[in-house]
Amino acid sequence: MDAIIVETGPNPAWAVIWLHGLGADGSDFEPVVPELGLPDTPAIRFIFPHAPYQPVTCNGGYVMRAWYDIISLARDSRKIDEAGLLSSRQRVRELIAAEQARGIRAQRIILAGFSQGGAVAYLTGLTHPERLGGIVALSTYIPSPALLQAEWVAAQVDLPVFAAHGDHDDVVAPELGEAARDLLRTLGGAPEWHSYLMSHSVCLEEIRDLGRWLGQRLVTAD
Repeated sequence: MDAIIVETGPNPAWAVIWLHGLGADGSDFEPVVPELGLPDTPAIRFIFPHAPYQPVTCNGGYVMRAWYDIISLARDSRKIDEAGLLSSRQRVRELIAAEQARGIRAQRIILAGFSQGGAVAYLTGLTHPERLGGIVALSTYIPSPALLQAEWVAAQVDLPVFAAHGDHDDVVAPELGEAARDLLRTLGGAPEWHSYLMSHSVCLEEIRDLGRWLGQRLVTAD
């Protein structure tokens, strides 16, 4: 998959696969890396893949980068193309396998995503057959709770999750983010939840909190 690669030092020991939101591309979060305030060691490889172009039904069929088609929107739900969601999960699994082939263990691979990208990160991380290093879910939701529950992998039950949302998000309502958080808790997880006074975006406080969380992962993982 076409992607932007940023390495914080030689011989990365960790990888973060970061998925952008609907209509954006891999460059969207590349500038965030230096703002995270991460230590120089261990080095991290950030992978920012580009979603494929496809028509998006809820946007009048306009062709844009998207991880899956969104058929309709409601404040408390989404109707989506599950086949497209599963296709994107497979793409991310291939990225995970590529990092493993480069010598990075699954436990040192973190999936991150914003909005639609975060939805793919949730599904991929929580249904992956090997335990991963964590999930970062920014301003996002679980697009198909039934699918997730059907394919939930017990190895991920206590997977570290950083979940954050804007209190004034008018694109992905806070209720959707909270529902994802609550589903993880029901399944036995303990996501770290943050809310910020912002809309459908990120803020400096959030980036600093995420940097702290990532820094903790680097020193506490196997």
